[in-house]
Amino acid sequence: MTLSAASPISPMLAKAVGTVPEPDSVPGGLSYEPKWDGFRGIVYFDGDTCEIGSRGSKPLTRYFPELTDAFTRLLPGPCILDGEIVVRTGAPGRERLDWETLSQRIHPAASRIRTLAELTPAVFVAFDLLGQSDTSWLDVPFGQRRTALEELLGGLGAPIHLTQVTTDVELARRWLVEFEGAGLDGVVAKPLAAAYAPGKRVMLKTKHQRTADVVLLGYRVHASGSGVGSLLLGLHDDNGNLVNVGGASAFTYARRLELVDELAPLVLRDDAGEMVRGETERSRFSAGRDTSYVRVRPTRVLEVRYDQMEGARFRHTAQFFRWRPDRDARSCTFEQLERPVAYDLSRVLL
Repeated sequence: MTLSAASPISPMLAKAVGTVPEPDSVPGGLSYEPKWDGFRGIVYFDGDTCEIGSRGSKPLTRYFPELTDAFTRLLPGPCILDGEIVVRTGAPGRERLDWETLSQRIHPAASRIRTLAELTPAVFVAFDLLGQSDTSWLDVPFGQRRTALEELLGGLGAPIHLTQVTTDVELARRWLVEFEGAGLDGVVAKPLAAAYAPGKRVMLKTKHQRTADVVLLGYRVHASGSGVGSLLLGLHDDNGNLVNVGGASAFTYARRLELVDELAPLVLRDDAGEMVRGETERSRFSAGRDTSYVRVRPTRVLEVRYDQMEGARFRHTAQFFRWRPDRDARSCTFEQLERPVAYDLSRVLL
């Protein structure tokens, strides 16, 4: 097979399930592993040079020079690896994954990337072997791919790690609870007898599901120009200030149009009767995008589903659940949020 990002392999994906599935729920059983919260990376090493492709096959190579250097020095031979690029921060014994620090690596300036590679170096957590030398492993059952991965990478050391695996469902359920304290995202279950299926949702993922009552700050118009695209959400901090904590989206076309009329009485207007607009903070991921939004009176409360927090924001886009007309907006504070017990990341990495 061609060991090059010029012929990219689309990563195998996971379907969300509510609970960690029983091992006998699929033929041949399941293998469980932590769900890492970083950049998905497919590593192509031809024996001399290394390239890293993203989930969308976009090149990540230039952003992680410390990893490409490690791959060329440490890998014993040509191979294709599937895994996650993460950054670990914190004092020894209190390390955790740091998404914000990782996201800073997507920067246009090579000098800035080199500096960050030295200050906050990334690590690669491997969880699958897709090819070795000129042999494709895509059609090989996962159980055999995992054994071969351990033989290939065992003992290499940082910054190349193996993800932990188990066939014990009770241990996997413990991981779901404990590993969140180190910044991990949940648990993935992989059919032991399944081949690698590029772009297909063969794996099963279980993530944390929580709800929170939040204040509506405003809404963004949908990219089509019609209807509400997303709702902006806020919580009161210890000083009573409303803090933007993220957004909720994924509304149907009909619901987007309904929300415009539904929220119209709350929209703030200036003396000329024009809608008052605000603008959210820009990031490297929103460069060139319209970050403006229509402001509303912060009096309406809604309940949203979310998985985890990253600092003072929802790590991923929240899901609208229901309006809460019974709640006073002033009562929506950070205190309601469940905080995981801290867990040292070094106990998760192999």
